[in-house]
Amino acid sequence: MRPINPPAACRPVTHRRHTVLVAALLLAAALASQAATPAKRQKPKAKAKPPAHATHAARQAATASTGPSYAQRPDAMALAREIAERHGLDPAWTQTQLAAAHRAPAVERLIMPPPAGTAKNWAAYRARFVEPARVQAGVAFWDAQARWLDAAHARYGVPPEVVVGIIGVETYYGRMTGGFRVLDALATLSLDFPTGRKDRSPFFRDELGQFLALARREGIDPANVKGSFAGAIGLGQFMPGSINRYAVDFDGDGHVDMVANPADVIGSVAHYLAEHGWQRDLPTHFGVKPPVDTAARASLLATDILPSWRAAQLAEHGAELDAAGQAHGGPLALVELQNGDAAPSYIAGTTNFYAVTRYNWSAYYALAVIDLGRAVAAQRQLAR
Repeated sequence: MRPINPPAACRPVTHRRHTVLVAALLLAAALASQAATPAKRQKPKAKAKPPAHATHAARQAATASTGPSYAQRPDAMALAREIAERHGLDPAWTQTQLAAAHRAPAVERLIMPPPAGTAKNWAAYRARFVEPARVQAGVAFWDAQARWLDAAHARYGVPPEVVVGIIGVETYYGRMTGGFRVLDALATLSLDFPTGRKDRSPFFRDELGQFLALARREGIDPANVKGSFAGAIGLGQFMPGSINRYAVDFDGDGHVDMVANPADVIGSVAHYLAEHGWQRDLPTHFGVKPPVDTAARASLLATDILPSWRAAQLAEHGAELDAAGQAHGGPLALVELQNGDAAPSYIAGTTNFYAVTRYNWSAYYALAVIDLGRAVAAQRQLAR
């Protein structure tokens, strides 16, 4: 990542800059406990995210039922001591927090990949996000936050439609921010990561430490913070570590609020993309026809979403780029999106497409973000 040095009004979170975040998290937790219907879950951002294949709405609706406490687990207490040492926390306080955590069976289910043989379907995936109600909600969000979207574009080079697309896919513009206790989710994935997929417990152990360190600094009760099944928090679904590394005080009020302040969320999303390689004025992708020859196509697809081929190299393998793609001088990736039993779809992704996938490691996710943002922009233009 290339570090950037934003002005004072846009600087990243420091140990003293979470007062509003704290208040907003506590308020969100209180409201969630009073709600007649459970908050809904959203896949996490950062960041190393859970896969995007599970049904978005179903995950959002998952209720955080809990199992036994971790108070009597020696491995939990050992982890608490490790976290305390790593983050300079009081060991007794850290052990008390983990003792209050509960194993969450729903978290273990939701982190799992789909059943073997489940066909990916880009058209169906896209339809879940690029639909009239969400597009209209995006227009309302854009209209209300145009000032900050324009400011983020000017500062970081990320167009409004990309930020709007991310927030729309992540949380339906704040309607689906998560109903799990973050403490339970992160403890479960740290100590009881399910078998049957690649073990990511080290990542979640780090996030648990980041979360407890944040809570301790700001004097909040970790048990009161709600988020996604993987521990992501707020309107933009940042993981705790990403809040510490990438969140910015975009409105310059001296605080960072990733839960209830759209200005900070918008600036932080744009800052995150900029830190992960976003380039101003570069398209995210171009149209392309894949090679007819299966071996040539397989060769190009071997690099997956990582841009690794020049336009001339794609042509040498038999791929046909559109005119804009042929004129592009940077690296490209031939990206395949499966459509169940129908023929796959293909795009040629640029480094900006790859930057969007840093928010969630999925070409399906990234293109849904891009298409939703474009649909919102088009609808907003029609309404004028």
